[in-house]
Amino acid sequence: MPETYPSIAHFHTIRVNQPASKFYNSDYLRTVCDLWEYRGSGLMNLHGSTGDLVLLGTTTEQLEPIFFELTHELQQDIGGSGSNLRTPECCIGKARCKWACYDTQDLCYELTQYYQDELH
Repeated sequence: MPETYPSIAHFHTIRVNQPASKFYNSDYLRTVCDLWEYRGSGLMNLHGSTGDLVLLGTTTEQLEPIFFELTHELQQDIGGSGSNLRTPECCIGKARCKWACYDTQDLCYELTQYYQDELH
C-alpha cells in the first residue's frame, strides 16, 4: 500500500558477507555505516539469523549504487538468505587459537567463493 504509507513504500534489505571469523576493522565498519546512513535507513543488524551483516531499509533507486559501492569500492561480496546458500561461517582458527590444526578461515573463503560464484 505505497499510496497509504509512502515513507515505507520501499524497504529493501541487503545482506553483506561477514569476514572470516567476523574480524572487522574500525575503518571498514565506519565506511559501511557512512554508506548506509547516506543510502539507506541507517538501521543495521550485525549477524542476524543468516550470519550476515544486514542493512535494513532502502529504496529501489538506491540498490544499484549500494551494490556498486560494496562490490567495487569496498571489495565486499553481497550475502544471501535464500534456501540455495547461506553465508558460510568459521571459527577463529589459526588467527587466535594456538591449537588450530587447519586454516578454517582459508577454507571458509574458498567455499564461499566457489559456491557463491556458482549461484551468481
